Amino acid sequence: MRADNSSHLVAAAKQRHEQTRAKAIAALHDLDRAGAAISFQAVADRADVSRSWLYTQTDLKDEIRRIRARRPPAPGHPTKSPQPASDASLRQRLTLAHQRIRELDEDNHRLRSQIAHLHGQIRASRTTTSKTLSTTQQP
Repeated sequence: MRADNSSHLVAAAKQRHEQTRAKAIAALHDLDRAGAAISFQAVADRADVSRSWLYTQTDLKDEIRRIRARRPPAPGHPTKSPQPASDASLRQRLTLAHQRIRELDEDNHRLRSQIAHLHGQIRASRTTTSKTLSTTQQP
């Protein structure tokens, strides 16, 4: 029976995890010191890790968000919409939506009528076929 060497694998995985965390933390602080834009993508690129991995590291995720929150927004990236949609714009969108609903209702009705007609034709052809078969089979 072989000896259980899994403890070495666990130790190596733990060491790799800690090294990866150290790279991510260093990348975040480098970006912050340089005044560069802080984003999950920027940190991931600088540290050579995946964004999805960064999102699993709660403390790193919180630190990235904390640093972004204390900085003023970058020019050209407004934090809020410059102005809300006007009432006229919303009414126009609602009118167009109602018009589209009417068109879809008409299409739906037309298609249902076609289906009903085709079902009637199928039923009629089955009836005629069964009558024909029953008359040809009589002695």
